[in-house]
Amino acid sequence: MTAIVRPAVAGDIPALLTLVEQYWAFEDIAGFEPARVGDQLKRLCEDSRLGVGWIAHVDDRPAGYLHAVYVFSLEHLGLTAEIDEFFVLPSCRGHGAGSLLLQAAEAEFARAKCTNVSLQLGRGNEAARAFYRERGYAERSGYELLDKMLNRTQP
Repeated sequence: MTAIVRPAVAGDIPALLTLVEQYWAFEDIAGFEPARVGDQLKRLCEDSRLGVGWIAHVDDRPAGYLHAVYVFSLEHLGLTAEIDEFFVLPSCRGHGAGSLLLQAAEAEFARAKCTNVSLQLGRGNEAARAFYRERGYAERSGYELLDKMLNRTQP
């Protein structure tokens, strides 16, 4: 299996929607609506100030993706990146697609002069935890993520 990674563009949205739907099912994320998710993917592809994304192909088939968003942080003294979604199809794992996606993302974060990169990880996802630890990621001691959903009817 040969993995190739490139920046995601609006033309990739149909393939990305298929991958996002599988990721959301994998992570048990409710509320997948193709039209709404597609609109947001289009927005991300068209506005580089919001973030950036990549798609991986293995043997010419869409196999995974990584999307990151940018956040300005006083604490981290500048622009930071948050990996919002990162998924490789189970059948394509272990063939380099995930490593290539993360390498592409980290290279872009460095180019954009990000001072930090963060991500959220499901507590039970030990395989992903090992993947990240092998690449220098670690839990932030003394912190945990809290969130609150706001009005979801806004575009």
